[in-house]
Amino acid sequence: MSAMKTKIKFSKRDLKVIGITLAAGIFFGWMFFHGSKTGNFETTITEDHEHVDEMIWTCSMHPQVRMDEPGQCPICGMDLIPLTEFLTDEPDGFPDEIQMTETAIKIADIQTMTVHKALPGKEIYLLGKIEPDERNIAELTARYSGRIEKLYVNFTGQNVRKGQKLATVYSPALIAAQKELLEAREYMQNNPELYQAVRNKLKLWDLTDEQIGHIEKEGAVQLYFDVLSPISGTVTKRHVALGDYIHEGGSLFQVIDLTRVWVMFEAYESDLPWISPGDEVDFTVQSLPGKSYSGSVGFINPLMDPQTRIAQVRVEVRNPLLTLKPEMFVNGIVKSAIAGNRQDLMIPKTAVLWTGKRAVVYVKEPEREQPTFRYQEIILGPSAGEFYVVKEGLQEGQEIAVNGVFKIDASAQLAGRSSMMNPSSSRIPEVMYTGGTASFVGQQSQSVESERVLSTQPVHSSEAIELDKTVAENDIDPQFTEQLTEVYKVYLKMKNAFVNSDPDEVTATAENVSSALDGMDMNLLEGETHMIWMDQLAEMNKNLAIMEQNREIRLQREAFAAFNQVFYQCIKDYGLEGMTAYYQYCPMAFDNTGAYWLSEIKEIRNPYFGNAMLTCGETREILEF
Repeated sequence: MSAMKTKIKFSKRDLKVIGITLAAGIFFGWMFFHGSKTGNFETTITEDHEHVDEMIWTCSMHPQVRMDEPGQCPICGMDLIPLTEFLTDEPDGFPDEIQMTETAIKIADIQTMTVHKALPGKEIYLLGKIEPDERNIAELTARYSGRIEKLYVNFTGQNVRKGQKLATVYSPALIAAQKELLEAREYMQNNPELYQAVRNKLKLWDLTDEQIGHIEKEGAVQLYFDVLSPISGTVTKRHVALGDYIHEGGSLFQVIDLTRVWVMFEAYESDLPWISPGDEVDFTVQSLPGKSYSGSVGFINPLMDPQTRIAQVRVEVRNPLLTLKPEMFVNGIVKSAIAGNRQDLMIPKTAVLWTGKRAVVYVKEPEREQPTFRYQEIILGPSAGEFYVVKEGLQEGQEIAVNGVFKIDASAQLAGRSSMMNPSSSRIPEVMYTGGTASFVGQQSQSVESERVLSTQPVHSSEAIELDKTVAENDIDPQFTEQLTEVYKVYLKMKNAFVNSDPDEVTATAENVSSALDGMDMNLLEGETHMIWMDQLAEMNKNLAIMEQNREIRLQREAFAAFNQVFYQCIKDYGLEGMTAYYQYCPMAFDNTGAYWLSEIKEIRNPYFGNAMLTCGETREILEF
């Protein structure tokens, strides 16, 4: 069989159609496959981007910190938490509210309570010392002249009983008076008035009826007479020695009954409204560790020391074993209710955030699916122990956060909501840490309140801090500013003692600060400014006394925090000379309630934790003078 060959011929038109068709197929095939790969690439980029967002880590204390991997906060050293676990998505339009996830609530250990009214009470810390009961002090003086023939009390501190011999005296004047008595007794029937007058004369010379009767019975003059103790007690002073000549009116002995003593406490002017007669006072004696005592307020001195602004509060205590000795230092606590016995709204101190001018709480909004807290500024009344009295801003029955409040505020800052440092809801700059370097995210928000400069020169920035108008409108004598500058220099040594966590060094430097304050001439201030300084000085001295008298670093640091609030205001009011002060803040001090201090360097050296958390904190203000 022979093969058949068929020859197909295409015209030019057919070839053109086939070429176009082939080109179109190739094009659509490329579009199909390559386009599919492009879509997959875009999807991968999006997913990777979302993954990066999920892996951003932040600090609950410093929400401006953003890191691309887990670790520790470069500011305070706390463990970082995922950004996606910190906040929930929330609609705009509620600048005072912040929603948090259940995970964030657990991490922050947020606790709440319902606001209610109660009778304000307060524990007042008092310092004092043991003093003798002034009603049980006997001062023995010579009623007649003579010579000490025998001395039965050889040293001070010796205990004696009532009627016990203290000394034997030879007195020519007393011998002459005895002769008069014996002569008057012979004529007693004819002249009883003379006899009675001579007898009374001897009584005025401290002779007892028994001694006078013995003279009359014996009918002879006694050459020596005994000086007897009028009370039972302790000889605290001995003014004579064996063989001394004494003169009428001269001091011989002082005897004090120490079985009952006074505890004299020093109460500052601000504490007096809380103290009333009859209030129970629990106290301890520094030299008698492990023992506690109690008594009631028996007397409040109506006069106040014009220099120290303190009044004496007296507590009477039984002391049968004489364990409490005069001049011993004591630490006391009095629990008292405010005058008027009225009930006020009370909230724990842990619920309040302070900014220096504002007091802030977070109110939990009811009937919300997610935990929601609302930023609320309030006006506080007096401090009542661990609570504050609320004057304005809250109502009974509202629920507020009492633990983890600072972390709620950090969440609000993170979300750009109203917060303690940003009441106008302006977002703080986010600091993105990558590879050990930091960069700001959101440059439009760099006007952050956390670090502001206060200068003595005119300032036009809206972020500047105004001085207290009452003080700023008065002329401050430059000498007073110089003196305050010297106090500040001594203060820095005390601050460094806290950084070193050395309670003995704290005590010594606190005494130096107290001496420096005492050396300031308050007469350089006039009018209302003088009165403001007096109040500030009283509060500073109160806290310095606590630092001086205690050797427990925790109590010293509590007093240091209270001192800093007043001292900071003093520096703002009166200024420093040629100094720069950094006002710094640790949010974790005192169980996350936070505390401030002043430093000469911008680098953080935390006085509330020392080496345990040396770099925890941030600079809130820079005060330049």
